[in-house]
Amino acid sequence: MTDAPTPLLDSPLVRAARRQSVPHTPVWFMRQAGRSLPEYRAVREGVGMLESCRRPDLVTEITLQPVRRHGVDAAIFFSDIVVPLAAVGVDLDIVAGVGPVVAKPVRTRADLDRLPELTPEHVPYITEAVRLLVAELGDTPLIGFAGAPFTLASYLVEGGPSKNHEHTKALMYGDPQLWHDLCARLAQISGEFLRVQAAAGASAVQLFDSWVGALPRTDYERFVQPHSAAALAAVSGLDVPKIHFGVGTGELLASMGAAGADVVGVDFRVSLTDAVARLGDRYAVQGNLDPALLFAPWEALEAKVRSIVEEGKAAPGHIFNLGHGVLPSTDPDVLTRVVELVHEVSAR
Repeated sequence: MTDAPTPLLDSPLVRAARRQSVPHTPVWFMRQAGRSLPEYRAVREGVGMLESCRRPDLVTEITLQPVRRHGVDAAIFFSDIVVPLAAVGVDLDIVAGVGPVVAKPVRTRADLDRLPELTPEHVPYITEAVRLLVAELGDTPLIGFAGAPFTLASYLVEGGPSKNHEHTKALMYGDPQLWHDLCARLAQISGEFLRVQAAAGASAVQLFDSWVGALPRTDYERFVQPHSAAALAAVSGLDVPKIHFGVGTGELLASMGAAGADVVGVDFRVSLTDAVARLGDRYAVQGNLDPALLFAPWEALEAKVRSIVEEGKAAPGHIFNLGHGVLPSTDPDVLTRVVELVHEVSAR
């Protein structure tokens, strides 16, 4: 006689990620824990972003808010991709309206020497927050979160957000050995950050590559894929599905899957039909409603949601999500209606 599955292993999100049958299409939203919610703005008032990410009480409350409000099938751990960089001593700040700003960009090998490996002792507040959340969430799974090596490298090399990634590409093409050494270090940091969350009880993890769509496929496979693979491999043996998402990555989907993903996130620029055709039956897919459509009349939004759910049936597993994060001025009630609609039209 075998043991019955635990509620989390049998949750729709984990089952979909593992390409198993589900009672309904699971749904959650990137950036669901945050700025679109008035309760989030209230609890964050007067508290800086980095401080918020280091306070287990705040992380727990913010992560739980959209689960309470929307009835989503998963919580996403409230954090920021630069939190582990700050934890190992990188001098940075998250500036409102700008994003992460690094005081001393990484441009030379001496700069790399300032970047130590991450250990669990660097982030005890992450372990505590995950444990608090798992206790509160019950049978709702928690998704752990980290930034991918390319995107972290771009922030470090550029000194902040960049449209063209000129310093990043200059380093990548001009000094490939330094680039690979930098990304290997970042893969260790990202991978350990994911592992800390999974070891504390997260039921799945997502590696988020905001900027890697700036590269063609051959360069992605040469300069990026091995390091993303190393980051994802850090949670091997912990029995958690791995989601890999990037922006503008339609040409990279198969290569991102091959980096070690169970689920490939699809942004809104590529239909799920095309994504499934490119990926085959090896991966579940996640996505991919355009966040801007949340501002459209309900009739138009409803039609698109129904279409995405239908397209997702061709995949071996489908997790409904946006094709990028919730926009700050989104009406939270619309998100709740989308969750209800996805559950209704996909129930079986």
